[in-house]
Amino acid sequence: MSPALRRALPWAVLGLVLLGLVAAGPVHLPPHYHAFADQRAWAGIPQAADVLSNLAFLLAGLWGVRVMWRSPERPSRAAWWLFAGGVVAVALGSSWYHLAPDDARIVWDRIPIALACAGLSAAVLCERFELLEIEANALTAVLATAATASVLAIDWLGGDLRPYLVLQLVPLLVLPLLQWSHAAPRQERWATSAAALLYLLAKLCELGDAAILAQLQLVSGHTLKHLFSALACATLVAMLARRPERRATSRPLLHEVETQALP
Repeated sequence: MSPALRRALPWAVLGLVLLGLVAAGPVHLPPHYHAFADQRAWAGIPQAADVLSNLAFLLAGLWGVRVMWRSPERPSRAAWWLFAGGVVAVALGSSWYHLAPDDARIVWDRIPIALACAGLSAAVLCERFELLEIEANALTAVLATAATASVLAIDWLGGDLRPYLVLQLVPLLVLPLLQWSHAAPRQERWATSAAALLYLLAKLCELGDAAILAQLQLVSGHTLKHLFSALACATLVAMLARRPERRATSRPLLHEVETQALP
């Protein structure tokens, strides 16, 4: 495949995703979505497995915060902070939602997920296009705003989930292709692809919530969704933790430009 086609492929896939969602029409939550299969309580905690499995997000997110706290300055730093902070917020928001699932509480579950996806998308875009720090920060702010708006728009659009779905489909389908087309380091390509596959497995488990509980008895599909999604996040954090101290780039960081300009 020619370099030009390789570079165009991620954007072609994104265009097909957007066209597919437009053609599909409004996408709504299925009836009785909030009635998850595993209703078992433990130690006074209702829906205990779906609530407590969010500890996996908390661990992955706090690990990400620790890695980012020790990482060197990079243009994509704000984006990765948004990702790590979003994963921590997923643990809190999802736990709150699963204590008493309803339409009001699910907003606090969706916003952190959207922000984590926005942070990951911004980080990959920043690094693949070697944005300057000010450009990277602006992109991160724009995507964070768009992520929040995509959740709030669900009510404005009468329950249509399509804007929110775009935020989840981009990391799943487009980012691995973007890294491949721009020859990202092999370790990062493998980590992003593995995270995407784990998240896809998580979504499949969500669809089989009751069937998995009936088969396994011990755990439901939605609980497994949490665990596989958190593992996807941890895979990305592990990638960050293994990075060299500084990535060589053809475009210097903004503070380096300013320092060189001083007399």
